[in-house]
Amino acid sequence: MSRFDYASGVLELDRYPPGAADGNLQAWDAADEYLLAHVATLGAITGPTLIFNDSFGALACALRAGSPYSIGDSFLSQLATRHNAGQNATDDGEIRFLDSLAPLPASPGLVLMKIPKTLALLEHQLYALRRVSGPGTQVIAAGKVRDIHNSTLQRFSDILGSTRTSLAKKKARLIFSQVTAPAVNGQEQSCVWPLEENGYLIHNHANVFSRATLDIGARFFMQYLPEGLDGTLIDLGCGNGVLGLTALGQNPRAGLHFIDESYMAIASSRINIATNRPDDMARCRFVVGNSLVGYDADSVQAVLCNPPFHQQQVLTDHIARGMFRDAKRSLRPGGELRIVANRHLDYYHQIKQLFGNCATLGSNPKFVVLRAVKT
Repeated sequence: MSRFDYASGVLELDRYPPGAADGNLQAWDAADEYLLAHVATLGAITGPTLIFNDSFGALACALRAGSPYSIGDSFLSQLATRHNAGQNATDDGEIRFLDSLAPLPASPGLVLMKIPKTLALLEHQLYALRRVSGPGTQVIAAGKVRDIHNSTLQRFSDILGSTRTSLAKKKARLIFSQVTAPAVNGQEQSCVWPLEENGYLIHNHANVFSRATLDIGARFFMQYLPEGLDGTLIDLGCGNGVLGLTALGQNPRAGLHFIDESYMAIASSRINIATNRPDDMARCRFVVGNSLVGYDADSVQAVLCNPPFHQQQVLTDHIARGMFRDAKRSLRPGGELRIVANRHLDYYHQIKQLFGNCATLGSNPKFVVLRAVKT
């Protein structure tokens, strides 16, 4: 837990999950401070306050008295915000949560946005704002100077209207947009492409990893998926669900659970099964969740995983390590964990220490596919 001193108060904030990441990392950054300092200078706000991409809840907790809406694609960010709101409980106001595909409240008075990692998600959110905002809506975005490019500002200008930036402060910058809804060429488009390996048509929402093409790690992993298993198979951190989609055909007696912390990933997985294997929808389950939290011990036959090695912009292996531990707990005796990972990551020794065994099923100059069995 760290103390966050901002323009109007003090909060005690954790990164999430608490204690899992580097203790030197904070649950806020200079862009949060800059945004809150500017908000403190504003007059009365007429209309709802919307907060986008608030990774650990620093903005929502600071502005809780105004009952803001916290909007984003990350279930873990929502858990983090709830956790930090609980640590800084007050009787004033509440934080209301919306996922990235939910309709937005009409006529917001104030919109605060942390610049997301992907340009596609930024476009999606700006188009959503354009549909509900008016001339009285104040839109203020913030990010690190290095993450605000000409293309970023052009999206604000093209989709919302006249846009300007502040001076840099502590390597952060603010973006101000006036919502005039200029004429746009075209509109937001979903991304659809064919999966050459089996002819499936893959649909992807804006924030799905490797949105425009098959991830090269997943392509390699598809050669080493299990076949002929019974019971429950889990595509953990499923993204667009391409691994589980392929595993459905190779394991006709198994049930497939698609799990991801991204609402857009789960929505994409659902579309891809419904489009390509509609007869198999009955043996599928789609879960927005935190790894395997909620799954009983000794209940799963296999866990398939292409684990992330970052949380927002921070490189870390704590999410992957948590996935491995959850897999060990949830697997039946004789059940297996299969992963694909970059060769430079030391997952082989981590998994072998955890399971007591680990085999290399395949490798190439960039990736390795590992298998461990719960004994």
